[in-house]
Amino acid sequence: MKLRTQLARGDIVVAPGAFDTWSARLIEAHGFPAIYMTGYGVTAATLGMPDIGLITATEMADQVRRICDVTQTPLIADADTGFGGVLNIARTVRDYVRAGAAAIQLEDQVAPKRCGHMENKQVVDTSEMIERIRAAVVARGDDSLLIVARTDARATHGLDEALRRGERYLRAGADMLFVEAPRSEHEMRQICSAFRGEKLIANMVEAGKTPYLDARTLQEIGYAIAIFPATLLFSATQAMETTLHDLKAGLVNESSIMSFPEFNQRMGLEHHFAAAERIRAEVGEFSK
Repeated sequence: MKLRTQLARGDIVVAPGAFDTWSARLIEAHGFPAIYMTGYGVTAATLGMPDIGLITATEMADQVRRICDVTQTPLIADADTGFGGVLNIARTVRDYVRAGAAAIQLEDQVAPKRCGHMENKQVVDTSEMIERIRAAVVARGDDSLLIVARTDARATHGLDEALRRGERYLRAGADMLFVEAPRSEHEMRQICSAFRGEKLIANMVEAGKTPYLDARTLQEIGYAIAIFPATLLFSATQAMETTLHDLKAGLVNESSIMSFPEFNQRMGLEHHFAAAERIRAEVGEFSK
């Protein structure tokens, strides 16, 4: 419900991508209004493999649950193609609802899918994606979960077909639309003009196929949500690569990395110790 409220306010919702529970907690600690659980990042962090349809529904739903267990910020959760037919999609939606997701993202690629900014993607027939959306709507029931319909048809059939699909996906019951990988700011404006009044998602991928714009510009164009799915993953990887290079060369400077006490403080270690002490104190009272 919090995500619906934020969207109703009209200000663009910036959602950095979380690839694990720690990155999700850091996003929340910095006050962002939403978290985007990226399939690209979860696949990399969990499997050490690329985003080409290798991760399972169970692994993704488990990650949703783990993130929602340690955060209160609304989670927009990637669910790829839904991980199977309509019955599989229905189960995925129910699992995401139980896990605590605020929104679930489904796409119209064939399975196995590819990251939206990779080459040689393929999409299913429009009717098959509509079946996916309807399965999600029915499985959601009366939960407040938002359904995000993503189309990758810009890469395979051109922008006009992506717009046609987007219109049909919204009519089928999707709450938000995600037209993946427009190639220019002009195309982004076309998308927002075609769906004025709808809730649209912009995907900002560093060195991806879409122009990399700031949140203020994206809001002016007409987007409701801006996701930055791989920004933290890329920056963390770069930092680790640099530190490993320095460590191997014997050049690590302690002042350039977070210290043990500071990390423990960020983790909330003292809070956990205090909780344990309160429990011990209560047990002591009952033992008298």
